[in-house]
Amino acid sequence: SARRRDAPVTLSDKPLTNSGNTMTLTCFDDLLSLAREQPEPQRLLFVFAAAGIPEDATPAQRARFEAGEGGTLTPLACLDRPPDELDSFDALVAESREFGAGWSIVFVAALAGGDGVVATSEQAEAPLQQMVDSIEAGHIGRFLAFDTLGLPVQFD
Repeated sequence: SARRRDAPVTLSDKPLTNSGNTMTLTCFDDLLSLAREQPEPQRLLFVFAAAGIPEDATPAQRARFEAGEGGTLTPLACLDRPPDELDSFDALVAESREFGAGWSIVFVAALAGGDGVVATSEQAEAPLQQMVDSIEAGHIGRFLAFDTLGLPVQFD
């Protein structure tokens, strides 16, 4: 379900795997395929964030931001979906437009279900809030991130 950032919004400690083989995600749709292949059903958790720069940024900080580096990330909205309810990255983008978030990065995590049952949206609320809190604190290394084209984003 879609939620604005201020609404109550778990992260699986078990990473998505592909039967022990190494897989490089080249786009969001690779993630959808991988999530569908997991032994337990997954619920994908999304936090849409806007990149920006503080009003009191120095000229050097502004220049770095204009060059595509630095800045801040502000969570705007959250969404959770089983991978089978998303056909593609384009479907995710279309759904994100419904709640009007002008985002530049989407952070993704997965919440594994149990006993063949996908986790519910209610079970995803606390993990989504944890994601929001982590992003606000600048702790983004444990999430996958994609740009508005569905391409993976690496942060240094």
